[in-house]
This record gives sequence, structure tokens and C-alpha cells, in this order.
Amino acid sequence: MTSPIFLHKYVRDLQFFLSIRRRNRCCRFTRYKYKSKEACRMESNAFRLRVWLFLSAGNETFERLASFGLMANFMVYLQSEYHMNQVKAATLLNTWSAASNFAPVIGAYVSDAFIGKFWTIAFGSFSSLLGMIIMTLTALLPQLRPPPCTHEGQLHGQCVGHNKAQLGILIASLCWLSIGTGGIKPCSIPFSVDQFDLTTEEGRKGNNSFYNLYYTTQTIVLLITQTVVVYIQNDISWAIGFGIPALCMLFAIVLFFVGTKVYIYIKPEGSVFAAVAQVLVAAYKKRQLNLPSDDGQFYIPPFSRSLLPELHLTRQYSCLNKAALIVGDEVKQDGLCENPWRLCSVQQVEDVKCLINIIPIWLTSVLGFLAMNQQGTFTVAQALKMDLQFGPSIKIPAGSVGVITLIAIAIWLPFYDRVVVAALEKVTKQEGGITLLQRIGIGNLFSILTMLVSGFLETERRLSALSHGGTDGIAPMTVMWLTPQLILIGFSEIFSIVGLIEFYNKQFPEHMRSIGNSLIYLTFSFASYASSIVISVVHDVSARHGSNWLSDDINTSKLDYFYFLIAGISSLNFLFFLFCARRYHYRSSVKLM
Repeated sequence: MTSPIFLHKYVRDLQFFLSIRRRNRCCRFTRYKYKSKEACRMESNAFRLRVWLFLSAGNETFERLASFGLMANFMVYLQSEYHMNQVKAATLLNTWSAASNFAPVIGAYVSDAFIGKFWTIAFGSFSSLLGMIIMTLTALLPQLRPPPCTHEGQLHGQCVGHNKAQLGILIASLCWLSIGTGGIKPCSIPFSVDQFDLTTEEGRKGNNSFYNLYYTTQTIVLLITQTVVVYIQNDISWAIGFGIPALCMLFAIVLFFVGTKVYIYIKPEGSVFAAVAQVLVAAYKKRQLNLPSDDGQFYIPPFSRSLLPELHLTRQYSCLNKAALIVGDEVKQDGLCENPWRLCSVQQVEDVKCLINIIPIWLTSVLGFLAMNQQGTFTVAQALKMDLQFGPSIKIPAGSVGVITLIAIAIWLPFYDRVVVAALEKVTKQEGGITLLQRIGIGNLFSILTMLVSGFLETERRLSALSHGGTDGIAPMTVMWLTPQLILIGFSEIFSIVGLIEFYNKQFPEHMRSIGNSLIYLTFSFASYASSIVISVVHDVSARHGSNWLSDDINTSKLDYFYFLIAGISSLNFLFFLFCARRYHYRSSVKLM
């Protein structure tokens, strides 16, 4: 928790910054807006970091508290209040998750091409608030959900199901939440990184630690939502449990707009997708030409002359270099190109090469996240059939078992960032201790190990439940037996997700940072779709052979077989990742022509 002394510093800096007169605004860097001469002289990276922590981080914290608080226990909500069976609830949850994680790609495009990060976040915040209000109404108004049903009725499938109108309102709220995610997720990290002054050593160090700090705060928020919020939803009221995140979202919006005069704004630079298409078309039109050895024959716009050392063409994918080759009178007297579909800049060509390099790594991460998807659905189903009593008077909500993962992340991630990385850097002499791809690969190994351990633990849990023979089907095993698999998936997230976030943000050019950051959510989207497909295929195929692996009764199903299958798929994917990682060239390591 922030101490009063540090909070006083944030308030003091904020008051100073807001006191600067509007008429003195003059930017030190032409790409920035709303910075006065006095602010430019007084600013330091420590000052910028404190202002960001007070406003931007505060907004993100409350936004995440709202979104995670709404969805932390959603699987239980669908089964208990909408009377959905396990497969249907998991499919709906995976489909919504996939749509929410695909939306950031659209949001990143809108941000980079049209309105910028700030207004994209603002629009997404209001959309999320609307979705949360509708979701709260489904819990508050009885006519918006099926009639109540007893626990025995749910066990025997005797509950009245939802109608089309009730399902439609529920899906409408999820759609607004997905739109909000599309606006917030791709821009929150890049917008925060914009606040660092990367021209200073302190700013670069702060940026390197930012990704671990970001995920640590996210973990703390998840820890709150899966304990306090889940307790309110299960034991007090679903309406109050959904209403609290909605209020947090409202407060996040207010806090976000308070900092409008403090933030650094970077203007959108046009569509990245159009620039990529122009390079491919121009290279194809000039495919018959031979490449010269002189760099001077390649096109660099006049405004990029000062950045010439950074704009050399690389030898990698040299066929694309023809797109920047000047032929005839393709350049006008003012230095601009005559037709952008026949002549592209050196920077455009290098940006496309960056995308081509990253795509294989991105593809491997899709199947690498399959293990994480199962922890939010079937792990809860396992917990529901285990002894949830913790001590003489505490009963753990099934939706809160993920807290174990969050505790593991909250403890290990700061230790890794401050202790392990420093020790590794002394040994490897490399920034970060290990490469980004090595970190991602370690995360993939942990995901495989997670599924193997999950399978063995599920075998023991099912045998215990069947041998016990209780009418409720609950195994005489404490839910804490799930701790090993939950800790392992936490380690997988630390290495895979944080590694990918840092990888995309560092390997993409600055003006493509929103697109790069959206790839992590596109990965989640495709992983959710892949998980839904695998669940449906396994459910249908195993049912036809008389032994349903994913039946409604988890004690008669073969969930352990399903876990082993995911482990096998993840192992094959890891081999493909190793192949792609060995062929990858970091931006700083490619050879120049």
C-alpha cells in the first residue's frame, strides 16, 4: 500500500504540473503535445513515474478490479443462476473470452490509425461500464434470469432453463464488455510506456521493470477479486458482487480523466495495415529488379534524414527491400514519393520484416496457452467436488481457488525481478538475465508440467470420490490438493505472459506498439477458440465411444485423460516453438547491408 509520504509527493507533483499555464505550452519533442517549457526543464523520469503511478496506474488498477471482479466467479454464476451444464458454460465463457481478446486488435488499429491511445481507452472504459451495469441488472432483476432452483434440482437437471430473451440480455452485456476490452487492453500498456523518458538511463531501467510491476499489480487486483468479491457474490448477493466492480469502473473513468493535463500524448500515425500492404505490393511490382549495393538508392523520407543510422536496410528477407528501391522519377522535388504503392520508405520495409519475424512466435503461443484456459473452467469444477473447508470455520468458495496461483505470482514475480534477474545478469552478462524467448520457452515447459500434474491429481480425486460413495459426489480430499497445479500455472504465467508482453513491446517499432501489445490478447482469443474446439471435439468423440471424458458428472468423466491430451498437444507445440526461436533474429542482432 502506498504510504502517506509518497502519496503526498504524488499530490504535490500533480498540483505543480496542473498549475503550469496553458499559454506556455511548448513541446520539447515535436511528437508530444501539452508540455510547457517550464515542465520540460523541471521534469525528471522519477517525476514522470510518480505522476503515472498516481493517475494512469490508478485508473488501470480500478479498471482491472472492475473487469476481473465481474468475471472471477462467472463460471459459477452461469451454472447456479442460469442453470447451464458444465460444457455449455465453459463453451460460452471461452467464446466470450475469445471475442474479448480479439477485440484489442480492432482497438489497436483504431488507436494507431485514427484517434490515439487516450480516446480509445476512454471509449472502451464507457463501454465496459455499460456492460457491467447490464450484468448487474441480470443479477438484480429476477425476470432477467431463470427462476431459482434447489441444489438437488441442479444435480438432477430438473431446473427451468433460460429463455432466448434472458440469454440475449446476458450476451449483450458480454458484447459491451468485449468492446470495452478492445479499447482498453491494447492501449493501456503502450500509453503507460509513453510516460517514460527513454532518452535517460533511469527511464530505460524503469521501462525494463515496468512489465513485471504491471503484472504484479494485476495479480494483486486478481487476489482481491477472487477473495473479497467472490465471497460477496457467493455468500451475500450476486447483485452487490457485480455492483461493486461497476462502481470501481466508474471511479476508474473519473480518475483517468483527471490526468488529461498530465499525460504525454503521441499522435496516431496512420494505418499500420495499409503501410504493410503497400510494402508487399511495391515489392511485388519491382520483383524483376536487382538490388544495388549502395544504400543511397533506397528511399528515406525527408523528415527521417536525422534518423538515418537507424534506417539501414537489413539482409533478412531482402526481396522486400525492392519496395524501397528508387526507380526513375518516383520521388518528387519536395522529397516525398509519387505513389506509396510503388515506393515505400526504408522504415516501412523494416517494419514488415519485424512482423514476419514475430508471426511464428505468436502462432506457437496460441497452443501454449491451452493449459491456462483449463484452469479457469475445469479447475473450478474439480474444486466443487472436493472438501472446501479450510480450518474449523472457513469455507473456501470454489471460484476462489485461483487465489493460490495469484499468491504464487505475487511472491515470485517481485523476487524474480529484483533478485533472480540481477544474479542471472552477473552470470550471462545479458540484460534481463535471459533472452525474452528463453523466458517464454520456460513458461511453455511449466504449462506442460501443469497439465501432467493436473492429470495425476484428478485421477486421485476421482478415485477418492468414487470409493467414498457419497451422495453429493464430493471426494474426502481437501481442495488444497490442487495447490501444486495452481502454483505451476502461476509460474507458467510469470514466464510466458510477462515474457510475451515484454517481447511484443520491445520488438515492435514504437509507432506499432499498440498493434504489438494487442497480439497478446489475440493470442488469448485464439487460445480460447482452440480450447473450445478441443473441448467440443473431445466431448463428442469420447461420448460416441461410450466413455465421455467431459460429462456433466465430473466423477464419471475422464478429465484426467483430457489433461494428458492437452499436455501432449503442448509438448508438440513446444518443439515447434524451439524451431521458431532458433531462427528468430532480434531487432538489434540482424546484420546490416
